[in-house]
Amino acid sequence: MNSVTKSTQLVCYHCGQNCPDDSIHLEDKFFCCNGCKTVYEILNQNQLCNYYNFESNPGISPSTINDKKYDYLDEKDVIEKLVDFKDDKFTSLTFYIPQMHCSSCIWLLENLYKLNSAVVQSKVNFVRKELSVRFLHEKLSLKELVKLLVSIGYEPQISLDSVEQKKEQHHNRSLYYKVGIAGFCFGNIMLFSFPEYFSIDITETFLKKFFSYLNLILALPVFFYSASDYFISALKGLRKKVVNIDVPISLGILVLFIRSAYEILFNFGPGYFDSMAGLVFFLLIGKILQEKTYDALNFERDYKAYFPLSVTIKQNEIEKSIPVSKLMIGNRILIRKNEIIPVDSILINGEGIIDYSFVTGESHPVSKVSGEMIYAGGRQLGGAIELEVIKEVSQSYLTRLWNNDTFNKIGESYFTRFSNTVSKYFTIIVLLIAMLSGAYWLTIDLKTAVHVFTSVLIVACPCALALSTPFTLGNAMRIMGRNKFYLKNSSVIEEMAKVNQIVFDKTGTITEAGKADIIFNGKVLTPFEQKLVKSLVRNSTHPLSKKIYDSISGEEIFPVTNFQEIAGKGISGIVYGHLLKLGSSSFAGIENNEDETLQTKIYLSINEQVVGKFIVSNSYRDGIEDVIKNLSEEYHLSLLSGDNEGEKSTLEKFFGEKSNLSFRQSPEDKLIYIKAQHSKGKKVLMLGDGLNDAGALSKSDVGIAVTDDISNFSPACDAILHGSELKKLPKFLEYAKNSVKIIYANFVISFLYNLIGLSFAVEAKLSPILAAILMPVSSISVVVFATVMTNIFGKKRGLTWK
Repeated sequence: MNSVTKSTQLVCYHCGQNCPDDSIHLEDKFFCCNGCKTVYEILNQNQLCNYYNFESNPGISPSTINDKKYDYLDEKDVIEKLVDFKDDKFTSLTFYIPQMHCSSCIWLLENLYKLNSAVVQSKVNFVRKELSVRFLHEKLSLKELVKLLVSIGYEPQISLDSVEQKKEQHHNRSLYYKVGIAGFCFGNIMLFSFPEYFSIDITETFLKKFFSYLNLILALPVFFYSASDYFISALKGLRKKVVNIDVPISLGILVLFIRSAYEILFNFGPGYFDSMAGLVFFLLIGKILQEKTYDALNFERDYKAYFPLSVTIKQNEIEKSIPVSKLMIGNRILIRKNEIIPVDSILINGEGIIDYSFVTGESHPVSKVSGEMIYAGGRQLGGAIELEVIKEVSQSYLTRLWNNDTFNKIGESYFTRFSNTVSKYFTIIVLLIAMLSGAYWLTIDLKTAVHVFTSVLIVACPCALALSTPFTLGNAMRIMGRNKFYLKNSSVIEEMAKVNQIVFDKTGTITEAGKADIIFNGKVLTPFEQKLVKSLVRNSTHPLSKKIYDSISGEEIFPVTNFQEIAGKGISGIVYGHLLKLGSSSFAGIENNEDETLQTKIYLSINEQVVGKFIVSNSYRDGIEDVIKNLSEEYHLSLLSGDNEGEKSTLEKFFGEKSNLSFRQSPEDKLIYIKAQHSKGKKVLMLGDGLNDAGALSKSDVGIAVTDDISNFSPACDAILHGSELKKLPKFLEYAKNSVKIIYANFVISFLYNLIGLSFAVEAKLSPILAAILMPVSSISVVVFATVMTNIFGKKRGLTWK
């Protein structure tokens, strides 16, 4: 066939590139290469051609697949380094896909299961250009998965090192190039326009035209390169029928360029290329300043660094707790019942019964024996196990686990919803104001009309409105983290500000197990029996179990089998053939117990024979009486305890007559109580130990797990509060309300700024260049105001932030 001429140039139906000729086609659709044609055929066969409805020519021309290129993905060592999680059925991992660029890409990548049924789930993080894939590894290998992505034009960038830093550097370099070109052209255009600025009469018509044409030439790279991001963003938004903030900016730049080119080419005047170049230059400078400001005040990075989780390690037979961030390859770690495994490890001692529902969303316990690998994110359901660390811990992975969609509460932030609604109509209103004010000034003076039109389009910006909420709540979350109060996400602060009822658990929440006095009353235990008890309680994370463990001397530990922990009742297990039970009287085997004194008791039975009880005199946390007194003035308070009424009189002094005190409450009873309060229209905040109270914490509007060692990692709660900081709870609640007030103040400031800016612009008192300077300044000022005010209120509330 004859090659196609430029005048009839064909465009590839898949990727949009020019076709060299019309030889590669399918019906009325032409393709630039066989690769694009093959991708179309794959999509067509799988009924995925909706891909082309989101955007015209959205695809990427695929690279030729070389089988040997991906052979390294069959190697076991490589697979272990790349995967996030793997069990007997599923493998999960995350790819970086640099080719991802539009809604069509998202749609196709999230429909991979239609191309291969072995892909169970694929989810896109468009901002980070990441694709998380979960697949059946018996039906699809990692190599075949990568080849599938390559075949449709989305080759993953696979590297055993992080590519994030390289990606950011590349993006910044491009922005700096655009600023440099815009600045160079702006300076020279001003230089060539000096005669116009000072009204110098140039008698030579040739020189006048020459300088004007030089300005036109210098304006071209500014318009087509430096300002390109604004045009691309505006066009993509309009294709999706969305009028974003870049639409009026692009329109202002376009009006200045077309009007200036018209005046110079038809000899009507010098044009406004200096205004256009200056406008683009200052807009880009503002973008750089915004990025620098956001980086300096970045709360996400700090939040991940503060995220709490400690783990028990064994060194020379001595157990001690350290932060997971300090774990190293080769460390021996101890994981008790219900604790999360923070890092990929090998099982050394004990029987692993691992629940990976925190990772997969499916509750399917997996049995593990010594020598098998256990992935981070699994939760041990059996007794204590010892593991050897084989990978360094990933703090961001644990954060991602805590924010798993499975555990997130449904509900959109009010402030996010409000700012999104305002932003939706903001640009349309600005366009109307610009056209009306431009039309008015057109009847008076054309030059003024152009300036007014462009100034209105540039100065108005809803960005400040959108930035107020994340920066205010994000910085507040960082300050709370510095005070050992760790929130799952910033929306928890909004919920805290709405709370009108607070529910307390007792043991381990308002009591401090580490300071409790404990004695054993009953048969004198032999040294061997003491070791049996110490070995049993070592498997539990309950505060009273830890207290009993510390009260028994000796370091020798026996293996425990058939360990069970029933929330609200007790623990049991077999140690060297002896069945031990520790817990309530009924759990230990006592029926119709009449021994009800003002003390907390944990009964012990060995081989179904009750041998005595541990008597605990609780020690309440420092300042808890003042905390409850302060909170009772503004909130309705309740106490739900699994213990008996032994300390009811003491607790009544704390809580007063108006509060509801309930005892012998099982985890189900607590959950029912929370639901009942919701039915009355209450906004409930609950404080519990994070394990026994998981259901009630999850059901509460705000669920806070109070712990002393920050090891009870529970995605069911919204926040983790270190026990030593419980005395600051009233301050945290007041600070949450202050943060919400700061957001309202920022909204008012943003509206006033836009109102004042628009009033000056429509009155022709604001040039486009000045408007370009003011637009990013407004965003930066809102961010700085939010950060400074959250710091000031934090300091006022006694919350340290340095």
